Amino acid sequence: MSVLVYAESSEGKFKKVALEATSYGKKVAEQLGTNLVVLTINVDDTSALNAYGTEKIISVQNDALQNLNSKIVADIINQVAKKENSEVIIIDSSTNGISLAPMVAVYLNAGYASNVMAAPSNTNPFTVKRKAFSSKAFNHTEIKTQVKVIGLAKNSFGLVVNETNATTEKFSPSLLESSIAVASIDKTVGKVTISDADIVVSGGRGLKGPENWGMVEELAEVLGAATACSKPVSDLGWRPHSEHVGQTGKPVSSNLYIALGISGAIQHLAGVNSSKVKVVVNTDAEAPFFKAADYGVVGDAFEVVPKLIEKLKKFKSSNA
Repeated sequence: MSVLVYAESSEGKFKKVALEATSYGKKVAEQLGTNLVVLTINVDDTSALNAYGTEKIISVQNDALQNLNSKIVADIINQVAKKENSEVIIIDSSTNGISLAPMVAVYLNAGYASNVMAAPSNTNPFTVKRKAFSSKAFNHTEIKTQVKVIGLAKNSFGLVVNETNATTEKFSPSLLESSIAVASIDKTVGKVTISDADIVVSGGRGLKGPENWGMVEELAEVLGAATACSKPVSDLGWRPHSEHVGQTGKPVSSNLYIALGISGAIQHLAGVNSSKVKVVVNTDAEAPFFKAADYGVVGDAFEVVPKLIEKLKKFKSSNA
C-alpha cells in the first residue's frame, strides 16, 4: 500500500499547491505507516519534492501531454495508483485539480472528499475535516471505500519541510485517445495568477472606471500579489473575466485578500471567504464587506491606496 500525490506543474515547474499536497501526503503516509509516492508529468527537475517527504517519484515525460487533458491525466493517475497499490490519492483543489479528482475517483471506484482542510482525524474509519457552505462551516466525513481520493483545499495544510532523498522511476503510460483538440491557449505572462497567489488585491465598481486600475496593479506589484475584480467590473468590461473572483467566478483561498471599492455582495463574499485575512477599503461604513472583514478602512480608496503604496515601498526599502 502507498499514498499517491499528483504534483501539478506549469511549464515544467511545480506549483505551490503541489508542494502543499506533497506535505499533506507525507503526513497521511506517516499516519498509515506507509510510503509516499509522487507523480509528476513533464517536469525535468523534481528535486523540490525532496524537501517535503517524498520517497519515490514517478516521472512521466510525454510531449503529447503539454496541454492538459483532464481525462487523459486522470487515467494516468489511475494507472500509477494501481501500479503502486495506492489506497489514498491526493490531488490539490486548483481549477485543474477539481476537474481531475472526480474522474480519478470514478476510474478507481473510490470515495472522494473535496475541500479537505486537515490531516485525517482517524484512519479507521478514515475521517477527514472538510470545508462546507462556502467555507462558513466544516464537517467530518468518513470515506468507507478501500481506495480514497482527497481534494486538498489550498492554504489549508501549509508547507511542512521533511527532507528526504527520493528515488525516481520513469513511467510510460498508455494514453487514451481523445476527441478534444486544443486550438490555442492564452496565458498570463509576467504576473502572479489568482490560483497561485498568496495575496490578492481586488477592485470593484467603487474605482469608477478601468482607467483607475493603475493603483490596484501598483499595489499588487509592491505586495507580489495577483489582481482581481468583482463580477460587475468584469461584466462592464473594465477587467478581463479571468480576474473575476467570487462564487460565480474564481474562488480565492489566499493568505491575504484586499478589497478596494467592493461593497461585498453575498456571492462575492462566498467566493473569497476561505481567505485567511480579509481587508476592505470602502467609503460606505455600512457596506456588507465590513462584517466579513478582519480589518476595515472607511475611506476613499483613491486617498488610502497611494498612501499605503508609499508606506509599503518605504518599509521594503528600509528592510532591503
